[in-house]
Amino acid sequence: MSDKPLITRDYLAIERTRLANERTFLAYFRTAIVFMSSGLAILQISALHEARELGWFLLCLSPVVLLVGGFRLVYVRRRIRAYYGE
Repeated sequence: MSDKPLITRDYLAIERTRLANERTFLAYFRTAIVFMSSGLAILQISALHEARELGWFLLCLSPVVLLVGGFRLVYVRRRIRAYYGE
């Protein structure tokens, strides 16, 4: 980017991008929590004994979703800093 200071419009666009990045991470986090709680519920309810594999799958998938969201948050944050030099 050039050495010119950012105008207000550009600064606000960067802030919107940062906030959108955080919202996306929170969506990943929310999805991971839902997968984890659903997996635990399936494993705890005796009437759903046939779906135990699904419960274990959801429990194993939950940290993977959280890690993907975390890596994406850091990646996009670094790209924003690298592009705008902040």
